[in-house]
Formats: sequence, C-alpha cells, structure tokens
Amino acid sequence: MTLTDTTALVTGATSGIGRAIALELAREGASVIVSGRDAERGAGTVAAIEAEGGSARFVPVDLADLDSVAELADAAAKADVLVNNAGIFGFRPTPEQDVDGYQAMFDINVRGTFFLTAALAPKMAARGQGAIVNLTTMAAEFGLPGAAAYGASKAAVVSLTRTWAAEFAADNIRVNAVSPGPTKTEGSRAIGPDAADGLAASVPLKRAATPEEIARVVAFAASPRASYVTGAILAADGGRTAI
Repeated sequence: MTLTDTTALVTGATSGIGRAIALELAREGASVIVSGRDAERGAGTVAAIEAEGGSARFVPVDLADLDSVAELADAAAKADVLVNNAGIFGFRPTPEQDVDGYQAMFDINVRGTFFLTAALAPKMAARGQGAIVNLTTMAAEFGLPGAAAYGASKAAVVSLTRTWAAEFAADNIRVNAVSPGPTKTEGSRAIGPDAADGLAASVPLKRAATPEEIARVVAFAASPRASYVTGAILAADGGRTAI
C-alpha cells in the first residue's frame, strides 16, 4: 500500500468516479474523507470502505457555496491528498445554453475547486508535502459539439493544474490532473443509457472506461510512485486525445 498514514479528501465521492477513487485510495492505505452533497450516498461510500477494512468519514459540502467550502477545508485541514473530483455537466448547443446552468458549472467546477485548493494547499505546505489531483475531461482537449460551457469549465481546471504545479512546487506539493474519456457512471446513464458507449465509438480502444479504471490512474498520481510527476494532464481516455 502506497498511501499508508495519509489522509485523502475526495470531493464528489458519493457516486461514480469519485466513489471509485475513494475506495481505491482506501485500498492503498489512506484514511479517506468522503465529501459530497448527498449524506445517504456518502454514508454508503464510507460503509463500502469500512467493509473492506479501510477508514473513512463523510463531510458534506456544496461546492457552489463558499461558506460550505470553507467548512470542508476546516474539517479536512490535515489532508495530505486532495482529489478535486466533484463537478457537474450539461450538454447543450451554445445558443441554447441557459445562464443558470452555465453559472452552476463554473461555480462548482472552477470556483469551488479553486477556493478549496487555496484553503488546503497552505496547510500541506506547512507540513512539507502534498498531492493534489484534479479531474478534468477529454472535452477540455478538443471541440465536442454541445459541450462548450462544460468543456470551458474543465479547460479552466487544466490551466489551474499547470499554474498550481508551478506555484506550489517550492512547497513540495505536486499538482496533476486526470482527464477521463467516456466512462460508465450514473451520470452518463442519466444522459442516456448508451451515452458512454456512443462517445466511445470515436475512442481508439472502442469502449468506455469503468470508474475503477479512472480511479487507478488517480491513485497513481496521488501516490509516491508519481513523485517526479507534476503539472501533467494524464489522459485516461482510451487514446481519444492522441488522434
């Protein structure tokens, strides 16, 4: 186990990729702070970790509310690993994008991520090390019709990743991003039962990922095995952005 004696905070850990990340980090030995908006699903993630012999607790957060973000930062002040996974998405042609949906994506995907990191990075620096992993998307790397607002919000996270890597390197804090391709999650199924498979048609590997496949890449980036990796955008997209 590569994360023994560490504490990891995972936002959006109540379902999908976030839940898989929380479980994977716990398997690597981390004590996991499971965070999200749904307390019932959060308790389910905690129970799943504990059933495997791991340690976890749930802390609620609404990343659109900066007071809630500050409360989470206080509760997770000892986190050695921060995984900024929480995010929302919506797919609409640009002329049909409503202001409220646009604002929500930027409030949660960018602003909440920014200020949670701003609060926790100095605490990591005071302890002499830390690892931050941001979740982005392949839609931040190329033009995907209907994903203008969502892709732009995640492109902002790509930029933050590189800037933070430069900004925090002197404090021995590594900052990387994992960029998933189409992944079979509750969220993708809510768009349509075959949404992930439809996007996967353009992927060289010709299939969608499982949440566990993405989680293993995140666990690598968070662990000492990636000790010389910072500022990287790790594509876990079946080769889509390589072509």
